[in-house]
Amino acid sequence: MTAESAVHSSHEPSGTEKTLEAEKASFFRQPKAVWATAIAAVFAFMGIGLVDPILPSIAVNLKATPSEVSLLFTSYFLVTAVAMLVTGFVSSRIGGKKTLLIGLALIVVFASLSGTSGSVWQLVGFRAGWGLGNALFVATALAVIVGVATGGTSTAIILYEAALGLGISLGPLAGALLGGWKWRAPFFGTATLMAIAFIALVVMLPKTPAPAKKTRLSAPIRALAHAGLRTTAGSAFFYNFGFFTVLAFVPFILGMSAYGIGAVFFGWGVALALCSVFVAPQLQTRFGDVKVLTGTLACLALDLAGIGLSAAVHSVPAIVVLVIVAGALLGVNNTVYTELAMGVSDSPRPVASAGYNFVRWMGGALAPYVATKLGETFGAPIPFFVAAVALVIAIGIALAGRAYLSEHEPAAV
Repeated sequence: MTAESAVHSSHEPSGTEKTLEAEKASFFRQPKAVWATAIAAVFAFMGIGLVDPILPSIAVNLKATPSEVSLLFTSYFLVTAVAMLVTGFVSSRIGGKKTLLIGLALIVVFASLSGTSGSVWQLVGFRAGWGLGNALFVATALAVIVGVATGGTSTAIILYEAALGLGISLGPLAGALLGGWKWRAPFFGTATLMAIAFIALVVMLPKTPAPAKKTRLSAPIRALAHAGLRTTAGSAFFYNFGFFTVLAFVPFILGMSAYGIGAVFFGWGVALALCSVFVAPQLQTRFGDVKVLTGTLACLALDLAGIGLSAAVHSVPAIVVLVIVAGALLGVNNTVYTELAMGVSDSPRPVASAGYNFVRWMGGALAPYVATKLGETFGAPIPFFVAAVALVIAIGIALAGRAYLSEHEPAAV
């Protein structure tokens, strides 16, 4: 080989580099239907963190305890989890577009009703209806984006995680800006945004025919018989316990106004969004899914223990910093878990997603009430120490099933 040819060959991109370049280019070259669905997903995910800055205000105005207010999360995620089992059954019979629109319509109705609540129990009930709409929309949106997006499954999942991260970061900001004016306003604001998303999808999303093969009601549960998917879902259950301990309980220990809480969780959400889109893929390529997953879970467990220690000495600046760091770690894990759930088993992606989400959202449903009840009974640090233990269990499950998870991994470089 001549010196000149050696120079040229040394700069010639490898096959992996060409693939990454192609996926990077295709990320922004998506059909309008993908962007419309992704934007609607942003609005849908805003509903998760929307109530965060106004939790103390809701408690005061509706004369409720923190644990009663935490049921806003519990009812929402419990219904979301159970409804995940029927989303595939519904969408396989009426098509993805109709399922998305039904989900959006339910969110509009129940978000509006939430703004009219006269008691915390009414609000908890309306949030449950909101969770049903969220399940129909979120589970189907991922399948639609994967089916319509260009650039392969990885690009579609990154798009979805970008929408999730952006929605989670904007939710607290919108909740703070509107909730600082009136605690009911964020609910009406969300209903308005979802109505706009409904119109956008009606116009931009082409009709999606029902699949030739209809999904059975039992399919998501049967999918969990696969060891890899069962490992992913089991680990994600305990991971989500830690995730929603932060989201649901931190607002009560900050001692801030709605604007202050909103600013903290906006920073948390931005860190989550950036790391899910830009950092996670790089780490996965470099180290593989199992190492990234267990490493970030370990860091997150230490971070939550740090929040607990900071709560014990009432160090609000330390809590703020550690919450934002937690957002970064959560962003990485969100992407890894989603990719594993979508590719680790041989089940159709919508079915695998439904089974996985059923299990993991149960963790999200359990955490808010348990965390606030522990905090009321034993003091502010305890919920974070318990959440750190939950993350250690998540690591143990992932390591126990690493042989199944490793089959999904791309070759590390």
